Amino acid sequence: MSDQPDQQTKKPFLYVVVCAAGVAGDVGKLITAAQEANWDVGVVATPQGLGFIDAAAVEARTGFPIRSAWRSPGDPRPLPPADAIAVAPGTFNTINKWAAGISDTLALGILCEAYGFGIPTAVLPCLNSAQAAHPAYRLSLDRLREMGVLIGSYEPREPEAGGGADHFRWEEALELLTPKVSATA
Repeated sequence: MSDQPDQQTKKPFLYVVVCAAGVAGDVGKLITAAQEANWDVGVVATPQGLGFIDAAAVEARTGFPIRSAWRSPGDPRPLPPADAIAVAPGTFNTINKWAAGISDTLALGILCEAYGFGIPTAVLPCLNSAQAAHPAYRLSLDRLREMGVLIGSYEPREPEAGGGADHFRWEEALELLTPKVSATA
């Protein structure tokens, strides 16, 4: 018998990048759905997004620390490499910076590198209609699509209408990513 782990039983690893949006507190819905679909999950939060989630509950559910800041050289990597990435919720700020190649946070650094590594990535936008009307947003979505990023179907809400938690389809991230990851397995 070999001492090597059975690669057939290794679960794919999903990074969930959480941005600062009102629905972010419900990220457990995506984590649970992914785990039920046989994924292991780690969370990377933008610095502002970290304040929108229950970090202790997320870490207990995933079994991994939430990443939000760069690690020091020589420190161990707290998460395994990603097989896929779901940006949920994806904010106006993160989407535009990511498309422009700005890597000023750990989350954006991971997203910018994902393209070069060929990691399947999906984003579930979460923003209001006034933000979505800005020309940079549509250009950013076009750029991300050109990069192979899968874009969710979320419709922007009216400004000041609340977070839209009732209409945010967390499971759509898995619907978008599963065929891509299955095709590369």
